[in-house]
Amino acid sequence: MTKEKTEHNLNLDALKAADADVYDYLECEISRQENQLEMIASENFCSKAVLQAAGTPLTNKYAEGYPGRRYYGGCEFIDKIESIAIERAKKLFNTEHANVQPHSGTTANQAVYFSVCKPGDTILGMKLAHGGHLSHGHPVNFSGLIYRVVSYGVNFETGLIDYDELYKQAKEFKPKIIVSGASAYPRQIDFARIKSIADEVGAAHLADIAHYAGLVVAGLYGSPVGYADFVTATTHKTLRGPRSGLAMCTSDYAKALDKAVFPGLQGGPLEHVILAKAVCFKEAMTDEFKRYQKKILENAKTLGETLLSNGYKLVSGGTDCHFILLDLRGKNITGKDAEEVLEHSGITVNKNAIPNDPQTPAVTSGVRIGVPALTTRGMGIAEMKTIGGWITELLDSPLDTEKQKNIRHSILELCQSFPLYRNGGFCR
Repeated sequence: MTKEKTEHNLNLDALKAADADVYDYLECEISRQENQLEMIASENFCSKAVLQAAGTPLTNKYAEGYPGRRYYGGCEFIDKIESIAIERAKKLFNTEHANVQPHSGTTANQAVYFSVCKPGDTILGMKLAHGGHLSHGHPVNFSGLIYRVVSYGVNFETGLIDYDELYKQAKEFKPKIIVSGASAYPRQIDFARIKSIADEVGAAHLADIAHYAGLVVAGLYGSPVGYADFVTATTHKTLRGPRSGLAMCTSDYAKALDKAVFPGLQGGPLEHVILAKAVCFKEAMTDEFKRYQKKILENAKTLGETLLSNGYKLVSGGTDCHFILLDLRGKNITGKDAEEVLEHSGITVNKNAIPNDPQTPAVTSGVRIGVPALTTRGMGIAEMKTIGGWITELLDSPLDTEKQKNIRHSILELCQSFPLYRNGGFCR
């Protein structure tokens, strides 16, 4: 392991004095984030205000229950903060009820299932290999272990959700809940159509917008609110907040959802993270945030067009969101090898299964490439064209170590021009 250090403006003196061992690796990770191109679609860089909020003395406080209904004393100010987070989430997403306590997106989904399902009930979700998420019914996940799972997918020719197949499965299996949303589906989801299917078969509709949440609140990706009984999200992806989850619903399900989160799934909420969520929600209400989301879309489309023009294939032919899904079949390189080659030169992505993938999930034939983190750093269309060119060069010649070395040097120079933790960077 190479231990590189970089100058930064984060005050970590107390940690350094208390535990030099972990501090040393923390410095290495800060340097990695500063000097590599972070292009994992589910990652982003939160503001210094969010970082500070997550590191406050609220971490010391137990607050089981909800504002005004706690099982511990001393929650007067905790109640105020959590109430602010709740009201901001409701306003941001235009939803009737919000629970800000889920620790993650998966926990939020689990709470929704607990609200309407019993063990053995049927859930209908998107196949993992077609862009869905583990918590949408994969057999190794709790969702697949507790519930009977039926899965829908995409049309192999278009890469788009096969809504006719979804409808047929819903009619045949009568699921208790239909799950929309995905972790690797780059196109707009027709939430209205899924609602109509759910209504016809008497199912609840859960929309998991963990990936799309920032674009949704900016009005750049269709909102499921009004079409879904439940909406879940994470706060650390396009919302650019702390690593955590969020669950929302119509007023009809409010009591059931709150009961499912606590005491059903969790004990004490992480109030320091809830404080950071409140800050994140406020940031997401600004015009600056809307402009940022617009740049994300511009960057993702530019990157996709660059790769297409260089002879690469994208699943569904393009994107309506913050990432593209690269189809490497016919390019003589697997997703696993592509991830390693790119990371060696300073571009961090993740291998990803694609529809009808001939490779195993540990190898894959695809790579998912996202732009939120680079957009946060201030990179734009010109940089996306350059980065798309580098990706093409590296994947076209995966054994050319000299080319990898030269591109790595160019990436370091680019990162220096868009500082993250150094003076003048986003996290200032």
